[in-house]
Amino acid sequence: MHLNKIMLALSLGGALALTACTPAEEQKTEQQNTAAAAAPTSDTLASSLVAGFEKRLDIYRTVDLTADLSGISAQHKQMLAKLIEASEIMDQLFWKQAFSEDKQSFLGKITDAKTKAFADVNYGPWDRLQGDEVFLTGYTAKPLGAQFYPSDMTKEEFEKADFADKNGLYSAVQRDKDGNLVAVPYSQLYKTELTAAAVLLKEAAALSEDKDFANYLTMRAEAFLTDNYQPSDFAWMAMKTNPIDVVIGPIETYEDQLFGYRAAFESYVLVKDLAWSERLAKYAATLPALQKGLPVPEQYKTESPGSDADLNAYDVIYYAGHSNSGGKTIAINLPNDEQVQLEKGTRRLQLKNAMQAKFEHIMSPIADVLIAPSQRQHVTFDAFFNNVMFHEVAHGLGIKNTINNKGTVRQSLKELSGGLEEGKADILGLYMISQLSEQGLLPDAKMEDFYTTFMAGIFRSVRFGASSAHGKANMVCFNYFAEQGAFVRNDDGTYQVDYVKMKQAMTSLSQLILTLQGDGNYEGVASLMADKGVIKTQLADDLARLTSANIPVDIIFNQGKGVLGL
Repeated sequence: MHLNKIMLALSLGGALALTACTPAEEQKTEQQNTAAAAAPTSDTLASSLVAGFEKRLDIYRTVDLTADLSGISAQHKQMLAKLIEASEIMDQLFWKQAFSEDKQSFLGKITDAKTKAFADVNYGPWDRLQGDEVFLTGYTAKPLGAQFYPSDMTKEEFEKADFADKNGLYSAVQRDKDGNLVAVPYSQLYKTELTAAAVLLKEAAALSEDKDFANYLTMRAEAFLTDNYQPSDFAWMAMKTNPIDVVIGPIETYEDQLFGYRAAFESYVLVKDLAWSERLAKYAATLPALQKGLPVPEQYKTESPGSDADLNAYDVIYYAGHSNSGGKTIAINLPNDEQVQLEKGTRRLQLKNAMQAKFEHIMSPIADVLIAPSQRQHVTFDAFFNNVMFHEVAHGLGIKNTINNKGTVRQSLKELSGGLEEGKADILGLYMISQLSEQGLLPDAKMEDFYTTFMAGIFRSVRFGASSAHGKANMVCFNYFAEQGAFVRNDDGTYQVDYVKMKQAMTSLSQLILTLQGDGNYEGVASLMADKGVIKTQLADDLARLTSANIPVDIIFNQGKGVLGL
């Protein structure tokens, strides 16, 4: 799972968010749910901005994505260049999964530079941080199934059909010559691109000075050609000392808002921050004890987190595909494969330079507008970093398989699973911090910092919009906290945290989410989203104040080999 997109996920807990189709959204007709975007009738239509949308074009702040590469050898710099080139292919593939039109021809129709940049970061004509609202004339609603399913397919047809790899992560659903639904493996559908990416990964492996990293790259290259990603996931978990890393391939399922089955292509190229990583290493060992202490009955915490989980800090030097679309991920918890998680745990990657950019340009300015003056000193980068970090740690807690034989949590909750998992990680991350602080394992921690920064983080993430796994989850968290009295809104329009009540709300929300997951309670999750996953008038007005203050919603990276001097 990715944080923001990322730190952020259900935000039910506050940092991330729920995604997926709520009952309210399901009031759309089946045809609307799966309709393909209507092709514009002319080049002029494709370049025409929807009336009133001009104000949205400035919601991103452009930041150079750089890192200190002075300690990287010449050979490893060559390797980094290869990894960036492979990542560029992932970017091309995600565009195909997200939107039916060719990227260059689509962007070529747009004459205004700001509109073109906005379309580029959104990978099509839909505003990802505002509920996938159409911003170019000539287009209809974004298909919930993106390009993973036929445009004329209904949910009912899919659910009644019986075909191989129906719920597969690494295939797209198409129609055969007789009109029947079939799953086409990515390795076949994108053979040309994935073959080229595999070659680049093998060339990068030959340049690696770390044997385990070279092995991972080689196995990942093979996965591109076979759709068998689990062996490379295990190989990725085995790496401990590699100073350079890459997360690449079809990974997250957020783009499939119809069912949450299909994985989208993405990539991150990373350079490890050794000093920060050393600070984080000790926390992975706390997972088993934290699992036992979760505030739910025993049957919801019988699974044991893998013992090989670890935490590390990185500077990210390239984003591609899903991770680069709309809101940018600032932390990663992978692999998603349940078997790998149970046997080996997960790796948590904190993207420190991206976090720093968001804190400086977004979080701190938000606090100056919406957090009570008496509590603003409690919004700190260290608390932000730790909230994000423990969000990722919390993905390893809870339960992966339902307690009532409904299969995995991911299967039983379908398109709602990703958002709820992100919400779980958000709220459990905060819960973990409070537990570790009480145990004296965070000696310098001030819970006022974590709670207040968490509150500011809700305002940051809720601006990602209803279609975002982070935005919706944050809406749920905000409304749940409001009902529990975890904060008050002062007469001056600022928010003040009640630290005692926030701790109570954090615990009860943790219980609620863990129970919904363990029960595989699809209807319960859908009801929670419908009831609390909404922005009410007062909050909408307050968020508008952030826009009036010209505080960006997220960032765009000026990135690539040229920026890095490679």
